[in-house]
Amino acid sequence: MDKDYDTEAKIFKAFCDSNRLRILDILKNGEHCACRLLEILDVSQSTLSHHMKILSNANVVHVRKDGKWSHYSLSEEGLQYAIQYLQKLKEY
Repeated sequence: MDKDYDTEAKIFKAFCDSNRLRILDILKNGEHCACRLLEILDVSQSTLSHHMKILSNANVVHVRKDGKWSHYSLSEEGLQYAIQYLQKLKEY
């Protein structure tokens, strides 16, 4: 599979779930600890980890480790790439 298609597929997957869109909406206000995201979303730790792995694999979020907790923030570079990808789709 072409590297660009692989990256674009990861981005598409990141945005194709209402829980992940909700996470991105929360992170637009700044970095959040996984513990806080668990409280806000009312999901299990394994469910949050699943969503965050998809978002980080798509380079849409940054992960910063601090002890046992992970802190997440939006990746400006990843979001710009996602916007460019969606713009390219719009041109068809």
